Amino acid sequence: MKTLNFDDLAVPGVRELMPYTPGKPISELEREYGVTDSIKLASNENPLGASPRALEAIRGELDDLWLYPDANGFELKQALARKHSVDPSCITLGNGSNDVLVFLAQVFLQPGLEAVFSQYCFAVYPIATQMVGATARVAPALQADHPMALGHDLRALYERVGPDTRLVFVANPNNPTGTWLDGARLKDFVASLPPHVICVVDEAYTEYAESDRLGDASTWLEECPNLVVTRTFSKAYGLAGLRVGYALSNPGVADLLNRVRPAFNVNSLALTAARAALEDQDFIDRSRRLNSAGLIQLGEGLRELGATTIPSAANFILAGFERSGAALNEALLREGVIVRPVGNYGLDNYLRITIGTEAQNQRVLAALKRILG
Repeated sequence: MKTLNFDDLAVPGVRELMPYTPGKPISELEREYGVTDSIKLASNENPLGASPRALEAIRGELDDLWLYPDANGFELKQALARKHSVDPSCITLGNGSNDVLVFLAQVFLQPGLEAVFSQYCFAVYPIATQMVGATARVAPALQADHPMALGHDLRALYERVGPDTRLVFVANPNNPTGTWLDGARLKDFVASLPPHVICVVDEAYTEYAESDRLGDASTWLEECPNLVVTRTFSKAYGLAGLRVGYALSNPGVADLLNRVRPAFNVNSLALTAARAALEDQDFIDRSRRLNSAGLIQLGEGLRELGATTIPSAANFILAGFERSGAALNEALLREGVIVRPVGNYGLDNYLRITIGTEAQNQRVLAALKRILG
């Protein structure tokens, strides 16, 4: 096929962009490596599957797939408004919370403006920043000997805020480290930011947090007009395949986000499933109990194998080894176990391992024991 140098046509932010690399699907692993009965503990999915109420609700929508979804997501917004005690005008729906993170960059960043985030933050923050040609200001993470090793350093983040800063991204808990911030300290941080700075608190994993110390940033919206809180149904609710998330913010911010939000960005099955999942507190409670037990099981097992583990309030553990994470990952793939190497974050000797069922956790530990032995 005849071609051109299309890179020369692309805008600078996209030209140099390294796209996000998702976890390897089970079907791809088994096709490439010739293994069977594989398990995936790479993408922080819920090992219990999806909320049963969500699955039941989806079945009732199948006959209407020929119709476009409600572009405004009225019923889901009403349910979210009740959950968070906010007006529906505060809500922006996304095709996963990833969607609203990109909207934020599109609305508030451009060449000459800046975003601030931590050294080991979620990969989408720097990607969205670079995509629109803005400048990234990266704050060093807490040192490896700190009780919250590799976590966000709020002082370092604040020191990088300047007159050209428009967005500060903070994940609580953080991905890929699992670390967290005390809610009271984080709220003080948000309140201390100048009015020209929007603080985005990403709470994708908050349903897994056992401690109330993390707080609920959505309850700070009344006092903090420059706060945006993002949530997702992909993790604890088990709806990763449907892609639905949302942002909570001041109505003025939500209005701007909804101007760039594509119509029909959340499909009808996702809207229905998310609304039903919000009512399934029993499923969330079971998911949290399984995760709590798994954090202990996997954490103790990893440390017995000589790994270093980072404190986690999420549904995964970041584990450090005395050898390359990429090499360990390759060996695990040949055992039919998919985890996540995090060399793209600058964590070359680490693996991020999702909490699975008791049997899945034991399987990854057994595989690591054979490899390390």
